Amino acid sequence: MNKVEIYTSNSCGFCHLAKEFFKENNIEYTEHNISENLEAKKALIKKGYRSVPVIDINGQEMVGFDKEKVVAILGI
Repeated sequence: MNKVEIYTSNSCGFCHLAKEFFKENNIEYTEHNISENLEAKKALIKKGYRSVPVIDINGQEMVGFDKEKVVAILGI
């Protein structure tokens, strides 16, 4: 079972694309919306990131939505 987390914001187009991709492929994920959750924003900054989306798949973090990389990590 893959563990997928995504840090998003309300105004992030790539965040919406990533979430749509996960939904279309029946991939469960946990969303941390920094627009609505101050703790999520603090956690993201603590990790050293200043932009979204940040996608964490089984501990592998990436900034942005690189569909090919996501597919490779998930093995789909």
